[in-house]
Amino acid sequence: MKTRFFDRLIDEGTLVIHYPDGRTQLIGQGAPKAHIHLRERRVLTRLLSDPEMAFGEAYMDGDWWPGEGGLMALFELYFANARNFGGSRILDIARHALRGIREANSRLRSRRNVQHHYDIDNGLFERFLDSDMQYSCAYFETPDASLEEAQQAKCRHIARKLYLKPGDRVLDIGCGWGGMALYLARHHGVDVTGLTLSDNQYRYACERAEAEGLSQRVRFLQQDYREHEGSYDAIVSVGMFEHVGRPQFQTFFDTVNALLAPGGRSLVHSIGRSGPPVEDTKGWIEKYIFPGGYVPSLSEVAPCIEETGMCLSDLEVLRLHYARTLAAWNERFQRHRGEFRERLGERFCRMWEFYLLGCQAIFRWGDLVVFQMQLAKRNDIVPVTRDYQYGPDPVAAAEASDPAARWSADLDRTG
Repeated sequence: MKTRFFDRLIDEGTLVIHYPDGRTQLIGQGAPKAHIHLRERRVLTRLLSDPEMAFGEAYMDGDWWPGEGGLMALFELYFANARNFGGSRILDIARHALRGIREANSRLRSRRNVQHHYDIDNGLFERFLDSDMQYSCAYFETPDASLEEAQQAKCRHIARKLYLKPGDRVLDIGCGWGGMALYLARHHGVDVTGLTLSDNQYRYACERAEAEGLSQRVRFLQQDYREHEGSYDAIVSVGMFEHVGRPQFQTFFDTVNALLAPGGRSLVHSIGRSGPPVEDTKGWIEKYIFPGGYVPSLSEVAPCIEETGMCLSDLEVLRLHYARTLAAWNERFQRHRGEFRERLGERFCRMWEFYLLGCQAIFRWGDLVVFQMQLAKRNDIVPVTRDYQYGPDPVAAAEASDPAARWSADLDRTG
């Protein structure tokens, strides 16, 4: 019987299979426990014939649905037994989340990849994101922080790492709907150029800058980062690097290095993998959600930074913050699900919740984290302790004590 296949995989927790005739079958025992309901018995054959794609696609088609505990219970059961799934590929949707086989992203392909996801419908994003339209991992400073508070905390945290001064020229690579660029201009008195390939994001960001009276200090361009020219005091990139693709890693950091002024610093905020690199795999999320992307391990990124000659002046790993962010997004998505179903269809809604919950699961129980990589042209550009990243006014405090300059002077005296 096909279900014997599951017997070899589940040695922790319980999978309950509900057949169309009302019969149920239990595989394993104890917690965690998950339920799967089959519309037809032959659905089981479909799931086992091409699990890499079929598990998510069959859910989108309504061929199966979860029972008590929902999709998250199934993902939790998977991760409880992930060590058994390495060679089987069944239920490997979450494990392969955001992997990409077509990673050689030319300028044209990059534009198509961006438009595939970000030009769906601004109304969709407005309803499940925060009011600032931040579509990346939030930073939850306190357990009870709201999504809006956590996204503003993320902007504040990144701004401090950029070590900004009024009048600085800042480049935002992959600026989204403009939230980060507008935040930096509004709170730090800097001039910002934002780059996006999305038609919807470009129009939205430009209109927002004009409405907020910031169009003199913030400009948005619909342009590939590889085509951009200029010189900047600071460069920020949030949630974009994971879409670059491995063949372009060196190009990305070479471009950052070329665009940074001699005293420049950069903050790259990217999904990352806490484990070793993975093989090329075209997964469900690569096909339906984020084509062309690849989530890097640190061992794949560090050599590219080293090659540029820039200094990796700080590295912070955000753990579990993205799981909380995705949970908040899904809660808001479910709140408006009826509206989305009417406008975009039931299959789209199933696809989107599978994406949000699958990614939440891998950030909660799997090996995905977020890297915040601070880069500088020299190792004395930013302070040598993290004190400047916290407190009410880190720029003023840093300027008062000027710790980087003081350390450099001490080194010069001591040789």
